[in-house]
Amino acid sequence: MADGNSTGASQFLQKCVKPEAGEAQPKEEATEEPSLPLVPPSVREEVPMVFNAYNMAATNLGPSPRRRREKGGGPEGASAALYVDRRKSKVWNYYTKLGDAYVECNVCKKQLSFHNSTTTMREHLVRKHSIRDTLLSQLKDDQASESECAAQENAAKRSRQTPPESGLYHAASCSEPRADVILELVLEMIFRDLHPLSVVKDKGFGLLVGYLEPSFALPSPLQLAGMLWRRYSVVKQHVERYLQTAQAIVVCAELWGSRLSQTYLTVTANFIDGEWRRARCVMETRQVRRDEAEGDLGEKLYAVLGEFGLSSKSVFCVLHDGPAANGQRLKAAYGWSSLRCAARTLHLCVKAGLDVEQVQEALGIARGIVGYFQQDAKATCSLNSKLEAINKSKLKLVMDTGSRWITTLEMCESLLDLKWAIMSVLEEHPKGPAALRHLADHQWKLLQDLVPVMRTVKIATSFLREEQNASVSALMPCIHGIVAAIGQQSEEAGAVIKTVVGNIRSELTRRWGLAEDEKLLESPAVIASFLDPRFKELRFLSPSLRSELHRRVKTMLSQVFQPPPAAQFWVPNADPKAEGGDAGGQLSARKDRCSSAPSQSMYDILLGKDPTESMPEIHQQLENYIVEPLCKRSTNPLDWWKNNEHRFPAVARLSRQYLAVPATAVLPEQAFGAGESALEHRRAVLAPENLDQILFLHQNFDFLESVRNGSEAWNRTPH
Repeated sequence: MADGNSTGASQFLQKCVKPEAGEAQPKEEATEEPSLPLVPPSVREEVPMVFNAYNMAATNLGPSPRRRREKGGGPEGASAALYVDRRKSKVWNYYTKLGDAYVECNVCKKQLSFHNSTTTMREHLVRKHSIRDTLLSQLKDDQASESECAAQENAAKRSRQTPPESGLYHAASCSEPRADVILELVLEMIFRDLHPLSVVKDKGFGLLVGYLEPSFALPSPLQLAGMLWRRYSVVKQHVERYLQTAQAIVVCAELWGSRLSQTYLTVTANFIDGEWRRARCVMETRQVRRDEAEGDLGEKLYAVLGEFGLSSKSVFCVLHDGPAANGQRLKAAYGWSSLRCAARTLHLCVKAGLDVEQVQEALGIARGIVGYFQQDAKATCSLNSKLEAINKSKLKLVMDTGSRWITTLEMCESLLDLKWAIMSVLEEHPKGPAALRHLADHQWKLLQDLVPVMRTVKIATSFLREEQNASVSALMPCIHGIVAAIGQQSEEAGAVIKTVVGNIRSELTRRWGLAEDEKLLESPAVIASFLDPRFKELRFLSPSLRSELHRRVKTMLSQVFQPPPAAQFWVPNADPKAEGGDAGGQLSARKDRCSSAPSQSMYDILLGKDPTESMPEIHQQLENYIVEPLCKRSTNPLDWWKNNEHRFPAVARLSRQYLAVPATAVLPEQAFGAGESALEHRRAVLAPENLDQILFLHQNFDFLESVRNGSEAWNRTPH
């Protein structure tokens, strides 16, 4: 594995991913971009189509010549001068003239100075958008065939109502390059928005494309599947090379189900690259059997690593949402440390806390009331009219779901907010469903006392959802904060709430090992908190445990980072007898010591030996880091380490490993969200044949491009 070399990763990504055409770029000197390194010739042809889609779209998807005339671009219109210029130079097809001294690029909207020469304009197209003379010549040929295209457009318009099944796949195309780009954009629409390949067979989609581009031949799902596989193969090579730059990888395993009751395992690699950016790359999504997936999780992860050329030693930690037994098997078989997903574990803790008879009875009645108003139109109308009378028309009742405890909190909050209106409507409709029960006064009070407890847990999840808190380093301070806060809330509460709080606290303590000193000290989450400059004081640990953790981190630094032997600053004595070990030499050496260091000896007697003289450099770095002032909670720890890596290089390398561990197996917004995310909803209906490729491109395509753009911005910044 590489050491997270920022230069290598940055150069590689800059050459693999092209910037979007719509992105405004600062003015630079014209330079030729080098060709892609390390890419086989068979793949190199695919790279421009993969990473220059926007540039090609800008090149080929501008208004057609006929439509430009319809918009008044002919010689009789207001832009007659521009029309003449376009006939003189093909470059003008990419620019709009702004007066006599400026032009604007139609691709990126950048304004350039114009001095009756198109040289600068041509260089901008080549440097920023990879639009070279060959493409300009292509455009000229396209314009020459304008009359032929117009004839085909008129013929296609007469049949654009034809559904895809009637031969729309085989219609002739008036401009092959333009058609190719539209084809690539259809493919991008599929994996960016998670559409099934069968979308091209939908009648509405065919009508839309037929109207916008009458001569375009929609591809068949089989043709799209081939294109999808080629695009996947190219991007996979880039992801594989990017992963090779990682110092250590944290593997996340997510089990999820589709609408067809199929279970899938998505494996994601997380690490912090050389420029202290958090990387998250989806490696594979495969169909599994849920009862077998949890048992042989290690084998599946090992197989996925092999497909990307990674060994088991490259994995630092595994994050999963399965039972605790998975972690024990991973440790025994592969030596991998493991953690459970914080969102899943919190859900189980809250669920255990609510598993009290009185609470379940009150929640059951509450669900019945919400369901009644959702199904009875007359009751809903009465409720809405009362809410309008008290200016609360925006408030709505919420039904909870068993899989997300936050929805239970939202249901209780909505009922308490609308209590007066709900009770009034129920009194007006006494003949409601016979099975409908009303909440008694003590049950309303129970829900009211339950809300602050769940709100405390929700505050912790809101903190973990923030960008700077994506690492597991923020988890343990939150867990200890929940335990302390809800304990104080239950001091003056009733017996039922005390039982709820006691259940939640005991589950938190058991699942995160808060009462087991050895388990705490070995937890990657605790070590990550120490390596986070915001939480390095470890206030949730006792002083003795802090000291022990510091000692263990020193041991880790000594084992992982072996310093070179200390240099011996020895000056040879001019007298050869001094090196012979005789009495004269020893006497001379004693005289030298007595004459050169009497003051130092006296200082040592008074103050003790200077500890920094015998302390290894890496241990001194650790001591300096410990006494460093704390950062604000709003500080991003990765930004702090990026700016201070040169001061604590050994500690920074260890931090890059531990801070790469996320708190959740999926993105925090998805893990702690109250409802199903768009990703969860759309991936659940994808066909299993192409699901892996679509999800892979959906996650990684934009990510590699953003990393490349970030590398460019970082390289332009003075350091």
